[in-house]
Amino acid sequence: MAAVLRALGRALPLLADRRVLGLVLLPLLGAVLAWTVLAIAFWTPLSAGIAALATRAAAAVGAGNLDWVGTIAGNVFAFVALTLVVGAVGLAAVAVLAGPVFVRAVETRYFPSLERRRGGTIAGGAWNAATAVTIWLAAWLAALPLLLVPGFALAVPLLLGAWLNQRLFRYDALAEHASADERRAIFRAARGRLFALGLVLAPLALVPVVNLAAPLYAGLAFTCLCLDELAALRGHGPGTDERGANA
Repeated sequence: MAAVLRALGRALPLLADRRVLGLVLLPLLGAVLAWTVLAIAFWTPLSAGIAALATRAAAAVGAGNLDWVGTIAGNVFAFVALTLVVGAVGLAAVAVLAGPVFVRAVETRYFPSLERRRGGTIAGGAWNAATAVTIWLAAWLAALPLLLVPGFALAVPLLLGAWLNQRLFRYDALAEHASADERRAIFRAARGRLFALGLVLAPLALVPVVNLAAPLYAGLAFTCLCLDELAALRGHGPGTDERGANA
């Protein structure tokens, strides 16, 4: 847990880095645009489909005419579903497009002499993001029935959000500095720490206003953790930069 807390602490001051500040509006503008386009295309069929299912379910149990309940349920489902999809896609875009900015900011402050072995590529980052979002969507569809079970309505979003966070950011955090073998070794050895960091960050996506900066903070935190793991793998103690000094 110390490595996770160290990454969170190191990432916080980097939010004021001019390179990172230049990205502040991108998640907001991208999310608004994507949400608007998806709402125009899918809101009506989604809400109507759920409303019809709710109405039929009410009729099947003899609850009478509850069309208004179906309408509310349909609109709520459409809003939540579209928001989740837009959030995931926006997070993927930040991971791929802003990844180099996060790496530069973290490298400059904490790991200025860390050797670059360039084991990742832009295409690899894009493929990782597409795969992560696809798996996340499939997991959400499979987990939908669990949302009706008390306690799971909060646990499912947090667990799936934690998985998506670490899967999206870990590749781009190491793409420039780690070799392919080093990257795979870190993914295996630090699996628990990566998931724990994702779990700590996942609730931020649920807090209004805070969720606009959450992808930037997550990207910085995962980059701090991953480069710290890489430095340790190459023989430097955890929690130190490449010069061996506490950072």
